[in-house]
Amino acid sequence: MARHRIGGLLTVSIAALALHADGARAQMPAAIAAPGQSPVVTLRAAGAQIYECKAGKDGKLTWVFREPIASLILDGNTVGRHYAGPIWEYADGSAVTGKAVGNAPAATASDVPWLKLEVVGRRGNGMLADVATVQRINTNGGMLAGACDQVGGLRSVPYSADYVFLRPGG
Repeated sequence: MARHRIGGLLTVSIAALALHADGARAQMPAAIAAPGQSPVVTLRAAGAQIYECKAGKDGKLTWVFREPIASLILDGNTVGRHYAGPIWEYADGSAVTGKAVGNAPAATASDVPWLKLEVVGRRGNGMLADVATVQRINTNGGMLAGACDQVGGLRSVPYSADYVFLRPGG
């Protein structure tokens, strides 16, 4: 009886996760939508957002985003990396560089915003060769809170996100 109950709960949990994932796609914010494009692949990123302490125009010290550093994961396997540029590099040697063209608020103030990035550079002939747009969605963490007190100081904040790689065509 206990085994049946656990199996039933697992089935319900999996169904709820599937509905949540479908709901996230169905409710894509207009600011980062990519009409007329279709997904090539969605990769999970796990890593950190790196910040540097800099003096602002007013002389006050503030944390400024410097770069991401993350592993790209598909089906539990590391298949690439994400780093300064921003660049996404797949294991087959293909890579794209993006430029932010839209953003939407994340679920909480501690999560980096959702983004739409236009591909402005590419290399290789693999998985990412035809990608025109990258969406960062389902973010968790990555925002830095608090004051900095030394110019040049660095902080890393753990984050995760889904990156949806899209190509023209429906």
